[in-house]
Amino acid sequence: MAPELILVASIFFFFVLLEVVLTGFFRKEGQTKGDGVFEVISSATLILFTQPLVLAMGAGVAALLMPEWQGVLKDWSFLAVFGLFLIFDDMTQYWWHRLSHTVPWLYKLHRPHHNAEYLSIRVVYRNNFFYYLLMPGIWFSGALIYFGGAWVYAVYIVIKMSVIYGAHSDVRWDAPLYRTAWLSPVMWVVERTISTPATHSAHHGKHADDGVTNYKGNYGNLLFFWDVLFGTAKITRRYPEKMGVENLPPTTVGEQFFWPIIRAKDVPNIH
Repeated sequence: MAPELILVASIFFFFVLLEVVLTGFFRKEGQTKGDGVFEVISSATLILFTQPLVLAMGAGVAALLMPEWQGVLKDWSFLAVFGLFLIFDDMTQYWWHRLSHTVPWLYKLHRPHHNAEYLSIRVVYRNNFFYYLLMPGIWFSGALIYFGGAWVYAVYIVIKMSVIYGAHSDVRWDAPLYRTAWLSPVMWVVERTISTPATHSAHHGKHADDGVTNYKGNYGNLLFFWDVLFGTAKITRRYPEKMGVENLPPTTVGEQFFWPIIRAKDVPNIH
């Protein structure tokens, strides 16, 4: 296994262990019988099948359309190539995520991520199969790898997933830092740069009138800066009391994972 994959897996299981010890990884308030099943299926499918496939297809499309560009990035500086991944992977994921809360059929692919009435490392990969299959950032990452950015991507993906895992975990590592007076200026920068438990949990909040929830914002994955830049940021340093979606009919595990092939009920409006 590649070193970066070992690192990513180790960081993931570090957060799993933290939740086992501190917040109850296996028993989350509001979870249903189908939640754990869906989370295992969606996570395993993405890691073992969808992401490797899409990266390979992205590289394949690049090879077909621009074969003369193979390896062109090998002589670029690390920071320049890292910046390309931030733009073509992380920023495009911001817009993909934002569109998924705007376009009804895309929301059907993304709703499973919010269907859980809890925030946890468990929900990181909780999405419809086609949500990741169509995600532009993974396709672009495959192309950038073909263009010679493979070793930079190895560093980038470790950093990105570390932030995403930390932002989704209900072990709120940012809370004590907010309470430390001399760290306040540092945290002012941090919370406007990367996703944190406070800013990301606001996106998962269930009730828009609770003063914290920002369901139509706080879309950032690695960089929260995209929300600041594009006007969708809400920073309160607080956490919603309830997570999930409201005013939508129930769904099934099959529909969450494989809509539109499997349909239970039509969802009339996005949250």
